[in-house]
Amino acid sequence: MSDLLFEKRNHIAYLTLNRPERRNAYSCEMLVKLAAAWHEIRDDSDMRCVLLTGTGTEAFCTGGDLKYFIPFLTGSKQPETEYEHSIVNDMSQVLTALLRPFEFYKPIVAAVNGDAIAGGMELLQATDIRIAAQHARFGLAEAQRGLVPGGGSMTRLARQIPYAKAMEILLTGDPMSADEAHRCGFVNDVVPQDKVLERAQEFATRLAKNGPLAIRKIKECVLTTSGLTINKAFAVEDRLSAEVIVSKDAREGPRAFVEKREPNFTGA
Repeated sequence: MSDLLFEKRNHIAYLTLNRPERRNAYSCEMLVKLAAAWHEIRDDSDMRCVLLTGTGTEAFCTGGDLKYFIPFLTGSKQPETEYEHSIVNDMSQVLTALLRPFEFYKPIVAAVNGDAIAGGMELLQATDIRIAAQHARFGLAEAQRGLVPGGGSMTRLARQIPYAKAMEILLTGDPMSADEAHRCGFVNDVVPQDKVLERAQEFATRLAKNGPLAIRKIKECVLTTSGLTINKAFAVEDRLSAEVIVSKDAREGPRAFVEKREPNFTGA
């Protein structure tokens, strides 16, 4: 069975981290396939949204497999499989798998079926809508092991939740509960385990119905203007708005509303 399950249905790409026996920790195979999947989804005009989750009920993802992946990265384990050799030949795949840095402007809905720790929480920070199971925990334990969360958390986290809470998570390495993640705004909703995928699917289906060009440009604007002065940010917003307003979708949407029918968006 593949370490990453990937399928496409109704304009939605489904990615499932699939190593439940290792709490869905990253393997070289998973990272190589995840990096390739982001490329494929980005370039597939039929895909409008992504639903990302993990197999099982114990963990969404617990980061790099400490018994396998970290020794391999530090050089104490030599590459053997095709995926290990692939990582050695192109280490950028590791960061691409975590969408860092990688321009990906299609919305990502995360169904957090269990613990999201270390690299698992780092991947979540690249998603847009996050639905968590009640028992899920979130944390960046790297500092406790003499490491740093270099997969994006030192840059992303304090931009997504209040500074003091972000620093608590980063510096202590202690996990927080799903309810605490909801209170500080890291997740959108907390639901029973058996409702996580259903709730995430509702969001993904809702997003896939919207204008695909519009939602891409909204996400692009939010991500690319972060940290800019207000006037520079407005300039980016104006440019992206102009790209949408001349599109076929911008004509189709209002027309469908007036005609009281579902719009036929094409992303053009």
